[in-house]
Amino acid sequence: MNEYDVVVVGGGAAGLSAALVLTRARRRVAVIDAGRPRNAPAAHMHGYLSRDGMPPADFLAAGRAEVTGYGGHMITGTVREITPTAPAGDTGFRVRLADGGLLLARRVVVATGLRDELPDIPGLADRWGRDVLHCPYCHGYEVRDRPLGVLGGTPETVGHALLIRQWSDDVAFFSHAYELTADERQRLTARGIRIVEGAVTRLVIDGDRLAGIELDRASVVAPHALFVRPRLVPADGLLTALNAVVVDARTGRTDVPGVWAAGNAVDPRAQVITAAGAGSAAAIDLNADLVDEDVRAALPFSAAQEREVAAILASVTFAHQE
Repeated sequence: MNEYDVVVVGGGAAGLSAALVLTRARRRVAVIDAGRPRNAPAAHMHGYLSRDGMPPADFLAAGRAEVTGYGGHMITGTVREITPTAPAGDTGFRVRLADGGLLLARRVVVATGLRDELPDIPGLADRWGRDVLHCPYCHGYEVRDRPLGVLGGTPETVGHALLIRQWSDDVAFFSHAYELTADERQRLTARGIRIVEGAVTRLVIDGDRLAGIELDRASVVAPHALFVRPRLVPADGLLTALNAVVVDARTGRTDVPGVWAAGNAVDPRAQVITAAGAGSAAAIDLNADLVDEDVRAALPFSAAQEREVAAILASVTFAHQE
C-alpha cells in the first residue's frame, strides 16, 4: 500500500507548485493527475514572469520533472473519493483512484482546477484557445490592433468588451441573446465599440482560422478573434464530498483538518501564475501543520497519559487472567 505525507490531487500549476515546495521540504509526496489541463488548447501562456510565451505543455512537463527530481511521485489517473481514516482529533486520509488504486496520506491538497462551459454555438468550441479567446491579459497583446469581437449574453460581457477595447480600436460587441440597457449602449458607444444586433448562429471556419461570425439576419461579420466569457465551473466535487470549505484564502486551509485547496478549484479567476503562488502558500502552511504533528508525536508522555496507558494495560492483563 502506498503511504505518503501528502497526496496532491491535480497536476496543474497549483498542484505542481505545492508538490515542489513539499518535496523540497523532504516530504513524501504523490501527485495524481488525469492529464487534461484546462489550458491545453492554447499554444502559449502569458503573464508568467520568466515563462512568458511558453507552451503550456512544456511548462507542465518542466514542473513534473522538477517534482520528480526531488523524489515526488507522479501518478496518472483520477481520484474517485477521499475519506478520513484517523479518529476524531487526528488526521489521515484514504485516497481511492478510479482504477481501484489506494493511497494513504497524512494530508491532502485538492488542486483539481475547473472547466470552461462555452455557449452552444456551432464552431465555437473547435476554435477555443486559438482565435476564440477568454482572457485579454493572456491573449490580448497577441491580437492587438486587429478587428476583435466580443460575444454578448450577460451584463458581464459588456464589461468584457470595454476591457478588450484596451487592445484594439476596432471592437464589435455581438449582442447575441442579450438585451442591452440604454446605459450599456451609451457606454459601449462612448468607447467606440460597434454594437452588432442579432443572434450568433455559427462561426464560419476557413481552413484553420476564424473567417467570420454568422448571424440569424443572414449577415456575416469577420473579426480576427472573438472573445467569449465562458461559465467557469470549478472541479470541486472532492471538496464538496468532504464538506470542505476554505476558511483561510491566504493559505487554502479548509475547515476539514488535513485538507488544503488551491488554484482554480477554489479561485476560478486565478491565472497560471496566481494558481502557482496559491499552491506554494498552501504547501508552506501544510508543512508547518505536519511539523506540529511531528513534534507532538516526539514528545514524551505526560503523567496523565502514562496513567491512562497503565490503566489500559492493567485492564487488558486482568481480562486475560480471568
